[in-house]
Amino acid sequence: MANAEAKKMTAINKAAILLMTLGPHEASSIMKHLNPKQVQQVGVEMAKLANVERHEVEEVIDSFLTDAQEQTGLGVDSDEYIKNVLIGALGEDRAAGIIDRILMGANAKGLDTLKWMDPRSIAELIRYEHPQIQAIVLSYLEPDQAASVIQLFDENVRLDLAMRIGTLETVQPKALQELYDIMDAQFSGGASSQTTEVGGLKTAADIMNFLDSTIEAQLMDSIKEKDQELGQNIQDLMFVFDNLMDLDDRDVQGLLREINTDTLLLALKGADPMTKEKIFTNMSKRAAALLKDDLEAKGPVKLSDVEGAQKDILAIARRLADAGEISLGGAGGEEMI
Repeated sequence: MANAEAKKMTAINKAAILLMTLGPHEASSIMKHLNPKQVQQVGVEMAKLANVERHEVEEVIDSFLTDAQEQTGLGVDSDEYIKNVLIGALGEDRAAGIIDRILMGANAKGLDTLKWMDPRSIAELIRYEHPQIQAIVLSYLEPDQAASVIQLFDENVRLDLAMRIGTLETVQPKALQELYDIMDAQFSGGASSQTTEVGGLKTAADIMNFLDSTIEAQLMDSIKEKDQELGQNIQDLMFVFDNLMDLDDRDVQGLLREINTDTLLLALKGADPMTKEKIFTNMSKRAAALLKDDLEAKGPVKLSDVEGAQKDILAIARRLADAGEISLGGAGGEEMI
């Protein structure tokens, strides 16, 4: 029964429970290695924890069972615990905004804390600003966060923003100062006196990779109608799930070590046969046979769930590539270095 319940928990649930069993110092050390989005997700889940049963803790921490039995204090003054963990991990200034947003719902402040804000809040913040300001803000965000914001705008606005992001190269100090002035009520800090590189083809391609597949296809078609060369250049830099077959075997094996089996199973339901074969050949014969059996036995699944699983895997691939652990090839087959 405990095993079945543990399997239903998401990775975020498990991470939150594990961190709550640790002391603030240890949890802080771990959270220092997470990105803003991950810290927010785990922090929100930690704030939700209540009445966590012992067998759930045992299933989550497994090899840390003894320590958990002696030290776990889940649900006891969790607000104060979360504050201590976040301040230890991020420092008081950076932690202040997210603590407010998790525990009290207050708005974050400062340009850097854009990355801590939820997409809908960012969309409302920039909705009535000049499109060029919107494009600069979106270029500043992480690609998946920017994609979530763009999807909240109308189709014609998405097209304009995607094209502006794709053609951005540098932002002059005057434009940056205008951005700071316009956003002064929300952000704090001074503008740089030097030009700043934001946007560009790679940024546009990264954002497009995280869009819902239907929106991405429509937007790409619209960009090509307006500017065929720009659209093709963006598309050439995009990396989609079926591009996994272009990776070398060592990189595929490295990627597979980071992927949850359930996520992989769901993602492969909508994969090209050649991509599936690439995955199978980089697994042990036993693991590949089990995965094939699971694929055949799994009934119909929602397309949105399949696409979500594929995007999760692509996000892992990009993280590994950014860390220099694997090398990705773009849709055009050229290696990105």
